[in-house]
Amino acid sequence: MDLVIGPLDLSARVDEALSVQAIAFGLAPDEVAVRRQIVLRHMTNPGARALGVTTAEGRLAGFVYGMPNDRAHWWSTVVEPYLRALGNTHWLDDSFVITELHVHPAYQNRGAGRALITAITDDVPQPRSILSAIDIDSPARALYRSLGYHDLARRVLFPSAPRPYAVMGAPLPLLRRQTDFRPSRADG
Repeated sequence: MDLVIGPLDLSARVDEALSVQAIAFGLAPDEVAVRRQIVLRHMTNPGARALGVTTAEGRLAGFVYGMPNDRAHWWSTVVEPYLRALGNTHWLDDSFVITELHVHPAYQNRGAGRALITAITDDVPQPRSILSAIDIDSPARALYRSLGYHDLARRVLFPSAPRPYAVMGAPLPLLRRQTDFRPSRADG
């Protein structure tokens, strides 16, 4: 099945994207409602961008979005003390944050997540990228490590999150492998 990566009007397709995230991340309807408002607010930030991976039929199979980091944003204020304790606060400056990256389970393990994250960071002006991921050994964390991300802080507790997270950072451009699957890229 062919998958195509291209620009995503995340504000217009927020409900479709969040349904992918709900399935991939196991979100309850009340969590989706909260995240909907967050996504819509994020997409108004300068430099915010989103990409989607769609099936040949145009169904959204995954998405990524991010933006230049701003120390005044909620996420930065939560992770800053953890980074400070390890001497890593400079990662909050001049960084592109991967806010969300999710691929529907039916389309995982095909290279879509790797293609999405590398495509969204390829032409950002920031010299590095940061993100947070649940602090367990998982396919997502293995993917991030293979792209050059490393742990900047672990056991980060976000309010209302049931599990701790790790904050990871990587210099840009992200690492590539010759065997990377590269879905077609839509013009636009």
